[in-house]
Amino acid sequence: MLMQILAHTPTWVFALFGILVLLGGKQLVPNTTSLTRVAVMPIAMMGFSIYGVLSAFAAMPLAMVGWAIAAAVLGLVVSRMPLPASTRYAAATRTFHAAGSPIPLALMMGIFFTKYIVGVSVAMHPELPANLGFALSIGTLYGAFSGIFAARALRLWKLALRQDASLGNGQAA
Repeated sequence: MLMQILAHTPTWVFALFGILVLLGGKQLVPNTTSLTRVAVMPIAMMGFSIYGVLSAFAAMPLAMVGWAIAAAVLGLVVSRMPLPASTRYAAATRTFHAAGSPIPLALMMGIFFTKYIVGVSVAMHPELPANLGFALSIGTLYGAFSGIFAARALRLWKLALRQDASLGNGQAA
């Protein structure tokens, strides 16, 4: 059955999977990232997450409510966590140096596989999107991924804003 599912998967899905593995894999090692890229990736993944909810549960608005609540709660929790001690922001180049982490890869794979599994499940059981528990669970899961992604970026932006503000006041960072 798995081979049949994979055989019916569009080629672009495998390409997207490869791109996400590549992008997430780059996050496993220490890297330098621009301020822009810090914002772009979470926005793109949140868009993919919202698309996942809306494409599967357009007739079930509570799925989006679950998404919003989970995104807000996890976003709040994660945004209050400290950055790793080795994280640095270079104001002159507007870049961050961060230690490697498996979290971005895990989040990307979580969103990707949630979308894939929901797509396969709905194809096999077209009645699933009308199931409130299923819709709310999947919407909440997507929201959790999005909230974590957004909060991780927000923590970096806060670091940049604090450092830019301190440099603006004539203080060394």
